Amino acid sequence: MTIKEAAYKWVNEFNAIPQSVVEKLAKLDIDDIQEITPPSMSDHVSIYSGEYAGEYGEIVDTSKSEDNIYMIIVDGKDAKVELNMEDFEVEHDDFLPMWGTMWTFGDGIDNNWIEDHVGLQAMADCGFRIYEQEDFQYIFGIDGAGYDFYEQHWIPLYKARGLQWHDENVL
Repeated sequence: MTIKEAAYKWVNEFNAIPQSVVEKLAKLDIDDIQEITPPSMSDHVSIYSGEYAGEYGEIVDTSKSEDNIYMIIVDGKDAKVELNMEDFEVEHDDFLPMWGTMWTFGDGIDNNWIEDHVGLQAMADCGFRIYEQEDFQYIFGIDGAGYDFYEQHWIPLYKARGLQWHDENVL
């Protein structure tokens, strides 16, 4: 089995949820669903404090995310700064991701993985936005469209999850 086939098999075990269902949950009680996506690679941010307060930038390194520290390149400047997560905000177009389908994991062991900060950061770095809701636990979606989700999101997530259902020798 190729890595793409293995990722496809794994993703097919997920529960697909129309985004309209998540929107209805949020309208019933906005506090019932919370976005818990940590800042991730390539996120565009608004900087609140420090020398570059009022500026915008892009996250280029999340290796210190366990300490809530992120490396950001300031837009239009030749400057990289390390900022605490409380010193900036990630810019999103909307409360929910762009793509109209969201998912929950089909297996509780995957939920256990996401509960670990490393799993949450790994999902975010694979391009997912993650939400927490009492009944569904973790709901996640992709904030993008018009490209191969397997190449850009699902295979990187499969690798980050540490799964090895594929044959390394099969292209």
